Amino acid sequence: MMIAAAMSVLTLFAMTQAAIADRSAQREAGGRARGMLMPLNNSGAYGRAAVGTDGRQLDVRVQAHELAHALPHAMHIHWGEEARHECPTVSRDDDGDFRLTTVEGVPAYGPVRVSLTTSGDTSPESVLAVDRYPTAPEGTIRYERQIRTQGEVARAIRRGEAVVVIHGVDYNGNGRYDFNSAGESDLNEDLPAEATDPAVCGALSR
Repeated sequence: MMIAAAMSVLTLFAMTQAAIADRSAQREAGGRARGMLMPLNNSGAYGRAAVGTDGRQLDVRVQAHELAHALPHAMHIHWGEEARHECPTVSRDDDGDFRLTTVEGVPAYGPVRVSLTTSGDTSPESVLAVDRYPTAPEGTIRYERQIRTQGEVARAIRRGEAVVVIHGVDYNGNGRYDFNSAGESDLNEDLPAEATDPAVCGALSR
């Protein structure tokens, strides 16, 4: 009888461990991470982002307001192993001019891993594909897209380590991106900094 009881305990323990492993596998395979988008560079922009994961498949939804009207806004999911997995701050990341550039933000949010384009390629190769990023009619973007990414990126999203960044700040308020207010971009000298400086940022968490 004692043997039977011991076997029952062992069986129950095995079933419990199996259930825990199954739940862990489900969490690893899928889930949804969300983040509030807060303004950078005094853009006044704000919003929210949600990224669902199913294996390597992403269901990305972004809504942002008070962006530069009718101008293209590059949007990305950033992640890097060495990054802080957060949004940059002037006090910690700025070089002293009180303006955060994309490169200055990399220690906080990491490199681009997913380009949130409206069509075509979504890899880091499309980081500056300005013609394929959403514009902001009346200052608002509502973005939804299914994207397949690398396994390590999907896992980082599930761990709450990824960051969504929307770029584009019309500093002088003249309705276009130009070189007059902030000079050239730190990513491409042929683009104005207004087109690539981060406007809004949100760290994703489970």
